[in-house]
Amino acid sequence: MSNDQSKTPKVKTIYLIRHGETDFNRQGIVQGSGVDSDLNELGQAQAEAFYQKYQHILFDKVYTSALKRTHQSVKKFLEKGLPWEQHEGLNEISWGVREGKVPNDIDNEYYKILIDGWINGKVDLPSEGGESPQDVLTRQKPVIDLIISRSDEETILVAMHGRAIRIILTLLLERELHEMDSFEHANLCLYKLTYDYEQGKFSVELENDLSHLDDLIVE
Repeated sequence: MSNDQSKTPKVKTIYLIRHGETDFNRQGIVQGSGVDSDLNELGQAQAEAFYQKYQHILFDKVYTSALKRTHQSVKKFLEKGLPWEQHEGLNEISWGVREGKVPNDIDNEYYKILIDGWINGKVDLPSEGGESPQDVLTRQKPVIDLIISRSDEETILVAMHGRAIRIILTLLLERELHEMDSFEHANLCLYKLTYDYEQGKFSVELENDLSHLDDLIVE
């Protein structure tokens, strides 16, 4: 019995990152899950900087969304031959009909009203033609359950998206969904979390950490 217990780690460590910068990010254009954009030059440099800082970590697996900006953000890790899975459940929220459009004053007001509604508890309110935070949480949960069930994967790297990270952190840290905007994020930021199997709880070691980007020169 003790041998069986020794095979199960007491703690799983998760390095959760947001993808690097895209031109859409720089221009303030909402991408959501419907715009499958590439990293720009800065985004690629951010990904390289993260790799240089954390290449020594022995990741058991890499998880990403199905969108290529997350794939490109962990490209160097994948080139090492690490096991990799992509899950649509980790995709960014769908912002619906306004994805990929340069926002005008009307759009900006729309987003403000929508997000204010979410903050005030209307988390089942979807964007026009898109998803609600509750919709996103519903598709994220099976992926998290799968990751937790794989107790042999002691250290993993997960690449996702800004709003999706805010949503998933409420699930992992047992916070109310309407509190999601309390979690800050930036391109190629790192949240380092641990999951205690005995307690069945996540905790945060690093939050929106950008120290790996300190040496980047931003024009």
